[in-house]
Amino acid sequence: MTPTRATWPRRLFDGVAGEGLADLDAHQAQWGAIPPLSPEQIIEVAERSGLLGRGGAGFPTGRKMRTVAAGSRRAVVVANGAEGEPASAKDKLLLTRVPHLVFDGIGLAARAVKADEAHLVVHDNHRLATTLRRQLAARRGDPVVVQVHELPRRYVASEETAIVHWLNGGEAKPTFTPPRPFEQGVGRRPTLINNVETLAHLATVARRGDEWFRAVGDLDEPGTLLVTLSGEGADRRVAEVPTGTTIGAVAERARVDLARSPGVLVGGYFGTWLPTDYATQLPLTHRALRSAGAALGAGIIAALPPDRCGVVETARVASYLAAHNAGQCGPCLNGLPAIAGALRALATGRWDDRQWPLLERWLSVVPGRGACRHPDGAVRFVATALSTFAADVARHRSGQLCRHAGAPAWLPVPSVAAGWR
Repeated sequence: MTPTRATWPRRLFDGVAGEGLADLDAHQAQWGAIPPLSPEQIIEVAERSGLLGRGGAGFPTGRKMRTVAAGSRRAVVVANGAEGEPASAKDKLLLTRVPHLVFDGIGLAARAVKADEAHLVVHDNHRLATTLRRQLAARRGDPVVVQVHELPRRYVASEETAIVHWLNGGEAKPTFTPPRPFEQGVGRRPTLINNVETLAHLATVARRGDEWFRAVGDLDEPGTLLVTLSGEGADRRVAEVPTGTTIGAVAERARVDLARSPGVLVGGYFGTWLPTDYATQLPLTHRALRSAGAALGAGIIAALPPDRCGVVETARVASYLAAHNAGQCGPCLNGLPAIAGALRALATGRWDDRQWPLLERWLSVVPGRGACRHPDGAVRFVATALSTFAADVARHRSGQLCRHAGAPAWLPVPSVAAGWR
């Protein structure tokens, strides 16, 4: 396990006071001008920094830019601020508090890959989109005009191929690959897609340098990252922490009480439920979480409060995920609704234990067969919940009344939006 160096820097929100917006004047006073770096210099400093993508799988940012820049056609840049995970709040916080750091990152990425078109995508939120457009209008000298779009509020709509399909005039549903967006994306041109947090970090690296970025965090996965914490004592609290910090240390710093939590969800609704005593020791790196069968994803840490039932909460989210499927394959059309229906029966006292072998079978055959990763993520969420909350599952299977049956819902489950356009 690689040690973490330095403690609790405040980088993305450095100099931002209070709870309001850091407007252009305040942003420029804090950060100053972007150095006149060439496209190659931007890519090189990103590569040397070790900056990994902050929106999902953690792909090296510099390598992704270099790949897109090598394309034979003029590139397109897409900033993904469509926070599809209901339990996440970090991207909205960035866009409402420090939007100009994100805009700087978009401009740097566009310069690096020689793009002449850039898009910033958020979920359907007219107030946020209007604010972003107003802040963009105040800027001068950016290398490319950034268009702000409001994506349908669907769980899978924020997946990168879904965004590309939607920007190309289709529905906001994931598409079959290859080609990947970096090969043929928006307008069938090479397209660089980065989460808005990644782009904000790129803006800091370009100003402060790769050695500054690597001075904190894990030696192999350096820097800071934003995590959204929920649990006893907090509801979707965003913290900026050095990579490699343990989940327990992050929760303690954010005043989220893990002591009585029966399980911790890591990574969001495509993530993994882990026993609390095990989760607290895990460092927040892609490497460590992979070894635990988990993933960092959108940086979500949700510790189930002691007065909530893991079976009930899992059943609610499973129904949400089943309702948000894109309807493009059998595992989504049939498998997820069947799993969700079984969990609802288990959670509400309508369970017949002869259903258990069927549920186990569905959980084993659905993964790896979908048109996108949606069924895989949903099954991982459910399967790890059944393991982590095994004692609660056993009580529900035996027909005992759940001791938290009347508790209000805890994990956020938005209503299903109408349409995919």
